[in-house]
Order: sequence, then structure tokens, then C-alpha cells
Amino acid sequence: MSLFTPLKLGSITINNRIGMSALTRNRSTETVPNEIMQRYYVERALGGAGLIISEGTLITRQGSEWPAAPGIWDKAQVAGWKKITDAVHEVGGKMYCQLWHLGRVSHPDAHEQIAAGVPVYAPSAISARGGKFRFLPGVPGYVTPTEIPDPTIVIAQFKQAAINAKEAGFDGVEVHGANGYIVHQFLDSTSNKRTDQWGGSPENRARFALEVLKVLLEVFPNDTSIKLSPAGGYNDQGMPLQDTIDTFGYLLREADKLGLSYVTLVRYSPSQDPVIDGEHRATKHDVVATFSPFLTKTPIFVNSGVTPAEAVELVSSGTVSGVFFGLNWVTHPDVAARIEKNAPLDNAPDFAHLYGAVGVDPARGYVDYKAFA
Repeated sequence: MSLFTPLKLGSITINNRIGMSALTRNRSTETVPNEIMQRYYVERALGGAGLIISEGTLITRQGSEWPAAPGIWDKAQVAGWKKITDAVHEVGGKMYCQLWHLGRVSHPDAHEQIAAGVPVYAPSAISARGGKFRFLPGVPGYVTPTEIPDPTIVIAQFKQAAINAKEAGFDGVEVHGANGYIVHQFLDSTSNKRTDQWGGSPENRARFALEVLKVLLEVFPNDTSIKLSPAGGYNDQGMPLQDTIDTFGYLLREADKLGLSYVTLVRYSPSQDPVIDGEHRATKHDVVATFSPFLTKTPIFVNSGVTPAEAVELVSSGTVSGVFFGLNWVTHPDVAARIEKNAPLDNAPDFAHLYGAVGVDPARGYVDYKAFA
């Protein structure tokens, strides 16, 4: 098999095994998807992305450190996403919605958190160290959150978001279980100190993720997936290696029974390994080699720092079913087409406008990258 062998994922078949991972870009109109976002996604569908994952899409109002991140909790957002999915489908693309809850890495002074009228919730009242809220005065970091009294309330929010995603025309949903957001916070023993059924043992800490997957499968029976970063330390996460293997191994063994469309494993990356109080937070190990034995029925995708040559080898050897590229899709609207033509990925990133900028044309650093001639 090759990168360009079609692949059946759940109820859909994608044209190739080159996916576009979720990439926060901060271009929505407040929280509503808009026309320039439609252009961005359509360009990448035309550029050959086998499966596009939407940028992280908030399932409820939260004080995100990412201003202008889109949501999917109200009708205006659903309508905005529907225009995008319709346009992506018209050019032959497939698109999942990544469902995102920030948990403890929200801020109570952010506009959306104030509008929500609820505290910053997390599995336990433990703040993440660090944090950047550039749109707030001063340099506020993360706050001590309020322990979620009943996690099933958030699970219900995930389900409603999936219902909305189906109405918006997405082909499936991906749970954002990586990078220190709420699912990861429940999994990690450093952020989850609960003594009820949602904390303590690896089985209990994995319960939240599994229950989220189960309710999403009620909405998308064959088209639910999850992204996990067992080696990642972003947002002050990271357990000892054996605890990591026990926790994520149990989660994946149980998830493999559910009939997911795929699981994405995010590899170790130095950029996701912050040093906090003199300690590296990530748990460096080979996530594909460690966790693929737990997935006997579920397709595996790999993400983080994969080169085209490595992607060819990983797929042709059967190590993974597919590969998600991230930054390359930011800087090239035609990653898959370039790989197929053996053309270079040579557009330089415009980091100054990666996430947009106040008073600057939103097209800059977003839809102004050139396709290969």
C-alpha cells in the first residue's frame, strides 16, 4: 500500500492517507465560522487532503487563550460550518470536526467565559503552570479551576456538539484528547486527583474519555475518533512512563472494542516538552511502538514532525494506516499534491501572522500561501 491508496474509515472512504490535522488559526468572527475559513478549507481539500480535521472547535463557551476560535454550540456556528462542509464536499473532500473542551486552561476574565457565567472547570482544583492570555491585560497565567462536580454534564456537552456537527454536515468527529485539554486532564495523574469513580486508578482516569467516545458513537456510530498525546507535556501534563503506559494502554485497549474510525497518536516533540520549575514535562517514548499493540482493529494515524519520506515508509510498511501533517498544511494549501508530484514543501511560515493579528488582513499568513506551480 502507498500514501495514495484509498482507505475506508468508518462509513467513508478517503482518497489517500494524507490527513490535515486540526490547526488553530483564530480567524472566526468571534466564534462563528466565516467565508475566509471556507476558502482556507476548500483550498486544502483541492490540494489533496484525504481527510481534513477542523481546527479545535469549542463545544461550549470557554475562556480560551485562542481568541476567535470557532465553536459549535449554537445555530449560527452550525450554519457557518455547514457552508464550509458543503463547499469541501463539492470539491470531493472529507471533513471531521474536532471537538474541544479546554478544561483548566481557560481564564475567568476572558469574554466568552464571562458570557458563559460558569467557573473554569477541570477534573480537580489544580492549576496548570504557565499560560498565555495575550489579549488580557498584564501577563495572566492559568488559574486554579473549580472541580467539576458531575463530569456527566460535560459528557452531555460533547454529545450535543456531535449532534450539532452532524447537522453541520461533518463526516465524523474527532475528540481532542491531547495537548493538556480536558480529556487529557482526566487521564493524567498530575491533573486528576479525584477520589471518586473518575479518578485514582488508570481505569478510573480513563473513564471520562471512554464515556465521551460512547456518547459520540450514538451520534456518529462509525465515524468517531480520538487524538491522544501520551508523550506530550504541553499545558503542564506528563506522568512517569509506566503510569503513562498503564493509563493509555488501558484506554486504547477499551477504545479498540468500540468501533472507532481511527485513533491518532501524537509523537514526542521537543516543542511540546516545556521545562517548568526545572522539570521536563513530557514523557519521551515511541508512542507508535508502545501503543499500537493495544489497537488490533482500529486504524492508527500518526502526527507530529512526520516528513514526507517518513510518511511513505510508515504507511508502506504497515506501521500506521495514515499520517496527519500539521504546519505543512498551514504553509502549503497543496501538501498531498506536492508529495504526489515529489515537489518540495518550501513555503516559509509566516509565524507573525500564524494566529492572525489585530488590525491585519485575516488573509495574511492564512490564505496567501502559494500552491506549487
